[in-house]
Amino acid sequence: MSIFEYNGSAIVAMVGKNCFAIASDRRLGVNLQTVATDFQRIYKIHDKLFVGLSGLGTDAQTLYQRLVFRHKLYQLREERDMKPETFANLVSAVLYEKRFGPYFCQPVIAGLDDEDKPFICTMDFIGARELAKDFVVAGSASESLYGACEAFFKPDMEPDELFEVVSQALLASVDRDCLSGWGGHIYIVTPDDIKEKILKGRMD
Repeated sequence: MSIFEYNGSAIVAMVGKNCFAIASDRRLGVNLQTVATDFQRIYKIHDKLFVGLSGLGTDAQTLYQRLVFRHKLYQLREERDMKPETFANLVSAVLYEKRFGPYFCQPVIAGLDDEDKPFICTMDFIGARELAKDFVVAGSASESLYGACEAFFKPDMEPDELFEVVSQALLASVDRDCLSGWGGHIYIVTPDDIKEKILKGRMD
């Protein structure tokens, strides 16, 4: 079993019409043993920028603390929040500088730029970026997430429809992966609002 699947995870980010959704499962496991059912994988950087960290749970928490530190330094120096694309470059640089002793994490970054256009991307554990205009996925459930998102995605979805699509894709996918599950944690972000919702899994 890969070290990236040791704790299990499922993360998906999807774009809508001037909005985006980012969602993750809530299970923390050690291989097939469930340790917690309320584990946080999605972190808010600022009101229009979120990062999801799949992979090894301890590395994800350490990487998040480093990213918050670097973002706060940027805020102090520049007196503004980071744009999503700038933050993606920062995450890529932080991962690449640790490439010989890497963080076993696959980040998913989602945000709105200054013109409220959604930006999503993911990268591997040494910072090679993969940009997308529809959705990105990460984690041990990524294969089933790809299939569900391909089936459900439509361009220019409104926030309510986007929530429905992302939640159905996430729940359908984690049901097909024994290393992730126990419901989901979803953020729907628009220029004016952030909606946070907890989905209950079939085992709750």
